[in-house]
Amino acid sequence: MIGQERLQRLNSQPVRKGRYVLYWMQASPRVRCNHAWQYAVERADRLSLPVVTCFVLTPDFPDARASHYRFLAEGLDEVRNTLADQGVKLLVRLGDPADRIPELAADAALAVTDCGYLRIQREWREKVAAQLECMLCQVETNVVVPVGLASDKEEWAAATIRKKITGKFERFLVPFQGKKPGKSSLSREIGSDTDPAAESFLETITAGGDGPHRLPWRGGEQPAHELLDRFIRERLDRYAAERNDPNVHALSDMSPYLHFGQISPLDIALRVLGTGHPSAGVYLEELIVRRELAANFVFYNSGYDSYEGLPAWARKTLGDHSGDPREYRYTFDEFEDARTHDPYWNAAQDEMRSTGKMHGYMRMYWGKKILEWSESPEEGFRIALALNNRYELDGRDPNGFAGIAWCFGKHDRAWQERPVFGKIRYMNANGLKRKFDADRYVARVGELKEKAGKEE
Repeated sequence: MIGQERLQRLNSQPVRKGRYVLYWMQASPRVRCNHAWQYAVERADRLSLPVVTCFVLTPDFPDARASHYRFLAEGLDEVRNTLADQGVKLLVRLGDPADRIPELAADAALAVTDCGYLRIQREWREKVAAQLECMLCQVETNVVVPVGLASDKEEWAAATIRKKITGKFERFLVPFQGKKPGKSSLSREIGSDTDPAAESFLETITAGGDGPHRLPWRGGEQPAHELLDRFIRERLDRYAAERNDPNVHALSDMSPYLHFGQISPLDIALRVLGTGHPSAGVYLEELIVRRELAANFVFYNSGYDSYEGLPAWARKTLGDHSGDPREYRYTFDEFEDARTHDPYWNAAQDEMRSTGKMHGYMRMYWGKKILEWSESPEEGFRIALALNNRYELDGRDPNGFAGIAWCFGKHDRAWQERPVFGKIRYMNANGLKRKFDADRYVARVGELKEKAGKEE
């Protein structure tokens, strides 16, 4: 039984007499540990109706590129096969969800959807809810603690939200019990699984693309859980001590899969906790507290993707120093092509472009230097966000928006004042060298870049 705390009714329409329960799968394209899917199954069972599942592929999602669509498409293929084994067809449509979902819900008794926190995802749900003639219910399943329940306001920092989240672990950090739907062929009656327009789009985007080589990641639930297994088996014991060293593979690599909703943070947390390892607490701080602080930021701050969304103190101190001389200044194209004077920054940019993922510690340094070497703090924010969204598989995500904003003072405090940065936290190359072998990092990324070039 899905707890009421995860549920939110999005319109005032009733559960009506219909032929099926529609599950609009959008932010959580997975079957395992998916509260929204399970709620749709439970309601369908109570109504003695089949479940129809759909996903709307949006060809103009902001900043999405071929690498993002490829990763998504790989995950959808797996979901389609998993659901087929349970007697359910996944209907994939191309277009705007506000147009396609009302069509698919025409004969639904009720509709259920999952919950993404970005502006565009919230607008989709609002528009769909206003058009449906049956009830639309939203179920939060991509966070451990529902965002609105964790806090009723935008939080200042991890320190202010930590107890609010961890204090609710007893209610929400519990094993997930799922059931399979009853078999039905109804979904075959309302249309083919993937419409020709969606098939054509996916074929075009995966055949062409935004780069000469494929990124070293495969989308889907199974690859996500295989990576999680390896992390727990081989790297969890090193995570607490070595997570900030990009030369030591101590991270879980879960961020792309979390971004695309292909694995549940609850599933990950329970697996990690079950090991009883001392590193588990450190990992859960990042997976739950920090990640859900980012969701809080996007949910409560309407300017989460703009410079104006930064704290007033940060904008003031950066404004006070906006006219300070910059030793180096680079354009967007120079940043994008990794043509700066700094081999460590260039390596971070090359790592992101070659693999679709940059080590978290280097991403902090990377963002700080864009602030330092841009014409203005506003321009630096725009460049950092654009590059992060364009090349990171986990870009265009609450974590990504919060991570860029952090480089400019969000979720941080004032530090010693200095030129250009004002009171914003400063990072430099010497700090990298104290943490790890920075030259080794440059060499390693160079090898990755060379390997990617041979795949062109």
